[in-house]
Amino acid sequence: MAIKPEVLSQPDTNTPTVLVVTPRATLRINQSKSGVRRRKSDDSIDLDAPDLYFNRELSHLQFNIRVLEQSLDSSHPLLNRLFFLLIFSSNLDEFFEIRVAGLRHQVAIDREKSAADGMRPTEILKEISRLCHEQVERQYALLNEVLIPAMEAEKIRFIRRNQWTKEQAAWVEAFFNNEILPVTSPIGLDPSHPFPRLVNKSLNFIVSLEGKDAFGREGGLAILPAPRSLPRLLRLPDELCDGGDNFVFLSSMIHAHAKSLFPGMKVKGCYQFRLTRNADLAVNSEEVSDLASALRGELLSRHYGDAVRLEVADNCPAELANFLLKQFSLTEEELYCVNGPVNLNRLMAAMGQIDRPDLHYKPFTSGLPKPLRKEAGSIFNAIRQGDLLLHHPFESFSPVEDLLREAANDPDVVAIKQTLYRTGADSNIVNALVEAARNGKEVTVVIELRARFDEADNLTLASRLQEAGAIVIYGVVAYKTHAKMMHLLRREQGSLKPYAHLSTGNYHAKTARLYTDYGLLTANQDICDDVHKVFLQLCGMGQVLNMRKLLHAPFTLHKKILEMIDRETELAIAGKKARIIIKVNAITEPKLIKALYRASQAGVEIDLIVRGICCLKPGIAEVSENIRVRSIIGRFLEHTRVFNFYNDGKEDIYCASADLMERNLFHRVETCFPLLDSRLANRVRKDLKTYLLDNCQSWELQSDGQYLLNSPAEGEAEVSVQETLLDAYAEKLN
Repeated sequence: MAIKPEVLSQPDTNTPTVLVVTPRATLRINQSKSGVRRRKSDDSIDLDAPDLYFNRELSHLQFNIRVLEQSLDSSHPLLNRLFFLLIFSSNLDEFFEIRVAGLRHQVAIDREKSAADGMRPTEILKEISRLCHEQVERQYALLNEVLIPAMEAEKIRFIRRNQWTKEQAAWVEAFFNNEILPVTSPIGLDPSHPFPRLVNKSLNFIVSLEGKDAFGREGGLAILPAPRSLPRLLRLPDELCDGGDNFVFLSSMIHAHAKSLFPGMKVKGCYQFRLTRNADLAVNSEEVSDLASALRGELLSRHYGDAVRLEVADNCPAELANFLLKQFSLTEEELYCVNGPVNLNRLMAAMGQIDRPDLHYKPFTSGLPKPLRKEAGSIFNAIRQGDLLLHHPFESFSPVEDLLREAANDPDVVAIKQTLYRTGADSNIVNALVEAARNGKEVTVVIELRARFDEADNLTLASRLQEAGAIVIYGVVAYKTHAKMMHLLRREQGSLKPYAHLSTGNYHAKTARLYTDYGLLTANQDICDDVHKVFLQLCGMGQVLNMRKLLHAPFTLHKKILEMIDRETELAIAGKKARIIIKVNAITEPKLIKALYRASQAGVEIDLIVRGICCLKPGIAEVSENIRVRSIIGRFLEHTRVFNFYNDGKEDIYCASADLMERNLFHRVETCFPLLDSRLANRVRKDLKTYLLDNCQSWELQSDGQYLLNSPAEGEAEVSVQETLLDAYAEKLN
């Protein structure tokens, strides 16, 4: 079925929000004009001109808006539409915690820096505020006017206080008295009770009181932090409901019984609010002597960073909202009045309690490459027959786990080295590494402790591996280890035979079901030797080692990609066919963008599949008219990074852990690996062509900043790339 999205209109200020169905979705953030600017000296086009670049933060925000748009798309199952809406909330939280917080910090210390687009942090913050207010209003309108009614039609209800039956109200009262009241600590505001320090993103209430308390103090204001130990969403007992799935919010329970917390006082009003704080960790790599200890200390401070956003219930009186703003040193631009729960992420709890497979995507079983299906014995035997490429989630992640599990118990395996970025302390991968260490293997694990929001888990798994006898390395302090790689040594016929795994994604079985990634299993001597060299650089000290096949950041990756772009440019100038296809999550690095502009000017045909941030402007006459940019948003999060250069018919295909961003290319350890087996390279080329044919899940970026949703032309076949890959590789269960 072709996508026919329901799109919330952008309302005029004097009219209420209404839902309008349009035949084609259009997203625009900034409507900057892209006139060609020429240099004065030689009349050549100035590729440094700010109007040739989109702003990084606004492009990031635009990706989040495209995620929200999926909840408007009726071709997705109902509960998955709700999931997209909640992911938008989660993404927006992180956007404020990290990106907005960083911009505010620049302004606060009077060190505003403009990027290639020329916008200064104060300008960006103003535009972010405008856009976020618009989109949050759309989000709640969609929830209240579309999704909740649709769920109620399916007997999935979020029951408000005024809808409780007598029996439900009695159950709520009992729960409040037995579970909420004993653990709740309201804080009256007076000279001896200053405004409390509130935890980042915690649920709180501001309460307006009247009367005198036991000490004769006049009523005023109180802050009521919701107990963090209690769930924010509770399922009502089935016997109290007329079938279906019925939920009540903790906030509704507290609102209904707030007077019980202030005996003898009159509660004039009780309003929920939530504060978002700067959550970036401030670890100075140049001053750290023990990274693990420094991170443990910083993790505690993450809850109490500077305030960046205040969300309040939209029925909160202006004087109380202004009082809160003053407490947190925020302005009205940082205030968001919402028509519903201040933390929609809490609705995620309902997703796991609703047994309605008919309202979710149809299930599938990930496939396996033919050699693994045929080879019933050792996975090492299958890899020796030739390189294996896994495309998750269409193909299973289990061969990676099986390889480690077999290696842990194989007496011929003598050493295992692996990087871990996001994996979870309790996973099959970690279990296998622990078992291998206990079995006497030489196990070395490079753990990136600074994987954002996974720092605590990574500290835990580091301790677990160390206790098992593994050597644990934290990489290089000034560079995050973002490379995904594994190296194994197995004694075969009297000598040590290397094996390797390289991937575009993390060693995490759960995300391997949700993210698209490529993983290569190989026994190629050159690639295995290169992987070993990268581990030597991470674990020891020494000069940069020459690689035979791998490209790696921060040393050769940026330079080599520039060279391959320039090579296509030279081929086009020589009148030969020149072609570039790049698939990444983001492209922001100015030198690479300028190289792509020059390639386009020379006539190179360029297709960029960029899921998220794209600072390059396509389709500009005389600059980028040969560049097309599309973003795929669908059931799975697009996460593969692929570089395809035509190279005069001798095509190069690389997969990488890195995006084309400054941080990946210059401040992280990354790997980029070639597909040397022509069968695998042809397969990836075919995948890329399918991505370029997608007319159901793809958004086309225009030179003015619009993203247009592609749809099949009249008589044109529908192509959904993710569905096509599921059909090609996965085993459907229905």
